[in-house]
Amino acid sequence: QCDPGQATKYLYELLYNDPIKIILMPGCSSVSTLVAEAARMWNLIVLSYGSSSPALSNRQRFPTFFRTHPSATLHNPTRVQLFKKWGWTKIATIQQTTEVFTSVGTPKNIPGVRLTPFPTPRNRPRRQDARIIVGLFYETEARKVFCEVYKEKLYGKKYVWFLIGWYADNWFRIKDPAINCTEAEMAEAVEGHVTTEIVMLNPENTRSISNMTSQEFIEKLQKRLGKNPEETGGFQEAPLAYDAIWALALALNKTSQELVKKGLRLEDFNYNNKNITDEIYRALNSSAFEGVSGHVVFDASGSRMAWTLIEQLQGGVYKKIGYYDSTKDNLSWYNNDKWIGGSPPADYTKVITTFRFLSQKLFISVSVLASLGIVLAVVCLAFNIYNGHVRYIQNSQPYLNNMTAVGCTLALAAVFPLGLDGYHIGPGLFPFVCQARLWLLGLGFSLAYGSMFTKIWWVHTVFTKKDDKKDKRKARNSREIPGKMAAGAEGRLEPWKLYATVGGLVGFDVVTLSVWQIVDPLHRTIEEFTKEEPKSDMDVSILPQLEHCSSTKMNTWLG
Repeated sequence: QCDPGQATKYLYELLYNDPIKIILMPGCSSVSTLVAEAARMWNLIVLSYGSSSPALSNRQRFPTFFRTHPSATLHNPTRVQLFKKWGWTKIATIQQTTEVFTSVGTPKNIPGVRLTPFPTPRNRPRRQDARIIVGLFYETEARKVFCEVYKEKLYGKKYVWFLIGWYADNWFRIKDPAINCTEAEMAEAVEGHVTTEIVMLNPENTRSISNMTSQEFIEKLQKRLGKNPEETGGFQEAPLAYDAIWALALALNKTSQELVKKGLRLEDFNYNNKNITDEIYRALNSSAFEGVSGHVVFDASGSRMAWTLIEQLQGGVYKKIGYYDSTKDNLSWYNNDKWIGGSPPADYTKVITTFRFLSQKLFISVSVLASLGIVLAVVCLAFNIYNGHVRYIQNSQPYLNNMTAVGCTLALAAVFPLGLDGYHIGPGLFPFVCQARLWLLGLGFSLAYGSMFTKIWWVHTVFTKKDDKKDKRKARNSREIPGKMAAGAEGRLEPWKLYATVGGLVGFDVVTLSVWQIVDPLHRTIEEFTKEEPKSDMDVSILPQLEHCSSTKMNTWLG
């Protein structure tokens, strides 16, 4: 039942009741962890057939532990090979908070990929854009997880789940009162997931030490069970359990022979006799034989090395799609993997960056209007110069009129660099366009507005600084004689003062723009908008961007 609490109860019942036990053989990792840690206090060897926790490889913590089931860390090199094969680098993990799982899926144990752990499947995978998800949990928890997976729509052609392969083949069809999903919903959610599992049955038709081939062993086991193997818990680990019994028998035989040389027997063992325990340890540690699960040999940590089987759920049935030999770094592939979308999905949503450009129709239309405005300004300027000898033109301050025309021309010319963006120029030229916009618009405004402002100021001066002693009638008559008015005004305010006023405004603008350009020049900046989903069923999102001319203290300079 993999219940550490029950295991503790049975362990102490065994230890404190006759006969004396010489070896303990627990099953799953959670129980083996408890038993193996306590066993050294009684000088007991522990041999497990179904424990895969990497934590059990710690010889300091579990000095007398052996297992015919390889460590779960063998799954990681296999997964990494599959990640490389399918071009995935962003991997998410969901793991049950038990030592057997928390010691497996850490970044240091899976080199070459970036892991994003999250505790539950609710919402978090979607927020983190998780597509390739490694699930590390027991079968009962797997049903709860995939019920949530179905509800959150975290399955289908965009997602791939990696699970442990030692679940029963029909684990997702088993009725579980802890979940509220139907069998059809569960089958839909788990379709296409990939499992990795240590090879527990020798794929070669060779005879083992028991004089049976692996297939003969399975046939005898099924005959003994008399029911569907899918409905039998631990059926897949049966070859490992069988080989564990053989490893135990061979080790005890070898130990017995060594003890005879010292005048001892196995029957002399008690919980304080460390010498006999050391002999059993050495015998197990040197085990090497062909079993129904393959070649049985223990490494320095008491674990086995083995091949890894890779399967995929296709149409509700697990299909073998490859093997991986970690000792030789060799991936044997059958090329029969199937994907809902026709090919392996991407490990993240690919973001396509698109720039938003100015409408070319709008740009052309405004450019045409600006061009007409420039032509009109040039015509006015030419008219002003050509008719400069005419009295009315002379009295209207023609130089100020010329400045107005030139200013309007510059301001209208700013339309062209204002309409240029990434559609027409590259990023390298963008700062020059930004400066052109600034100088044309700034100087154009100063010339045009400055000259008009000066003329208004001039007219204001004429009407406010008249001699109060003049006769009202003369004042009315003066409106009928504009020439005299202008002459009087010129008498009051010299023309150079008007030009100096315009020059001062333009000069101040030139200084300000120059300091701006030197201290905090305009440069190209990118504004990003909310990501958009394409209309077609493509696994991408579109990130609209817009180019701007900006500087660090933009608002200050504009002010």
